[in-house]
Amino acid sequence: MHEMTFAIPGYGASTQHSLTLLSFGNPDARPHIHIQGGLHADEAPGMLVARLVADRLARLERSGALKGRVTVLPAANPIGLAQFVHGDQTGRFDLYDGRNFNRDYPDLAPAAAERLAGRLGADPAVNMILVRTALLQALADRTPIAPADVLRATLLRLALPADVVLDLHCDGEATVHLYTQAASLERILPLAALTGCRAVLLADVSGGEPFDEALVRPWLDLAARFPGHPIPCGCASTTLELRGRVDVDRRQAGADADALIAYLVHAGAVAGTTTLPPPACAPTPLAGSEALIAPVAGLLSYVASLGDEIAAGQTLAEITDLGTGAVTPVRATTAGVFFARPATRIAEPGKRIGKIAGSTPFREGALLSP
Repeated sequence: MHEMTFAIPGYGASTQHSLTLLSFGNPDARPHIHIQGGLHADEAPGMLVARLVADRLARLERSGALKGRVTVLPAANPIGLAQFVHGDQTGRFDLYDGRNFNRDYPDLAPAAAERLAGRLGADPAVNMILVRTALLQALADRTPIAPADVLRATLLRLALPADVVLDLHCDGEATVHLYTQAASLERILPLAALTGCRAVLLADVSGGEPFDEALVRPWLDLAARFPGHPIPCGCASTTLELRGRVDVDRRQAGADADALIAYLVHAGAVAGTTTLPPPACAPTPLAGSEALIAPVAGLLSYVASLGDEIAAGQTLAEITDLGTGAVTPVRATTAGVFFARPATRIAEPGKRIGKIAGSTPFREGALLSP
């Protein structure tokens, strides 16, 4: 194992954070799988799983079982980890400007295209090397100022060399599910099966420029920009949601870490064989997922359980008015799997109170939660 530390400036004068990357295997080996936890720093399950994966990789490396390279960021957001309000950690949004730490990643394709003009050829493998180098140089040419933007640039720089990137998150309360792109699906579906995902949500453009799309979309854009030169998609990425915020348990995290190691075996980064279980769901479009909205304020209780198959028109939850005692049912308009809900039970008008993975697209624009 090789450990590298990167300095991330703080917002206050003379303050600084550090970001630690753990690298396993030959730095030049392929495939290169990159795993990070805690980009939303108040989502602990992914950080624990990433840490346990690193511990397993250290043992595998000592035994000579590593065939590729695996890099791990157990805690990808030191800025968010340092944010507390009245004793509660708040690591999803930057308290300085309110931006989501998993949004606003730069589009590197235009600058990379300028560097690639006249250099691409007929060999897809050579073109992949040229594109990856151009993307890294396009990132290096940028000069981020705000600490959170320095963090974004550093996270991209560490992930761009990888063939597959696993970004570990969680929801308020949820079953295991993931977000990915059509171009990544073939390489990510084995992960979905191994982790028992109950929803696999597809979108090439989900809105807000999240981290996972910033790694894949430039490859697709450059392939479209240079149609006469074969450019395979050099990166597959996913946002893997490991249940809810309170699901921090070493036994469960150990099982998740074992599933990720099995994925590394399947991907060829670790020696061995893996038998894939049958998938727990079929992929569905993110544009077909319904975010149920509370129409009134009150106390929230659920009629349906996470993982249930929901029919259109079915009551998912009820909201009790504290003043009158009136009960307002909240019904689904989409059929699909009930895969996520908030951890709180106090509703206000407009609050997102549940997510259903439907198979028919009906939404446009920003598809992700704020």
